[in-house]
Amino acid sequence: MSTTQSERLRELLEPLVTSQGLDLEEIAVDSVGRKRVLRVVVDSDTGADLDQIADVSRALSAKLDETEAMGEGAYDLEVGTPGAERLLTEHRHYVRAVDRLVKFQLAEGGELVARILKVDDEGLDVEVPGVKGRKATARRLGFPDIDKARVQVEFNRKDRNEKEEEA
Repeated sequence: MSTTQSERLRELLEPLVTSQGLDLEEIAVDSVGRKRVLRVVVDSDTGADLDQIADVSRALSAKLDETEAMGEGAYDLEVGTPGAERLLTEHRHYVRAVDRLVKFQLAEGGELVARILKVDDEGLDVEVPGVKGRKATARRLGFPDIDKARVQVEFNRKDRNEKEEEA
């Protein structure tokens, strides 16, 4: 998909997504066999439920049909949320990931897995989990220190309430 088509689709679709109380995170057009698939990723600070996804999907579909922005050929429209292991690329992504475990690729080299505690305009306060019975340590990361960050899935994390009850 050319940059101009991507920009045109974003300009066309973003106001509809925003009117539904969501942020347009990503647009991608992929070829799957003979079909094209338009993938639209939406999110908000409180997440997006199935009703919101359905509403925005109907609105986008109607707009795309009305404008023929996808051209003459058949395509499938898929509207969804970023997923569990989302890549953090915008300030709002970091804010939404507060209290989540994140794997950071650092600008100085190496990587760090830590829990985001607080986000401000300059960077993040994180907690690096302790290893082998050691206490967790606090660390400050400036946004320039981060090359890439991705939320990690946690299967065995104790709920905060459980931790508070144990204390």
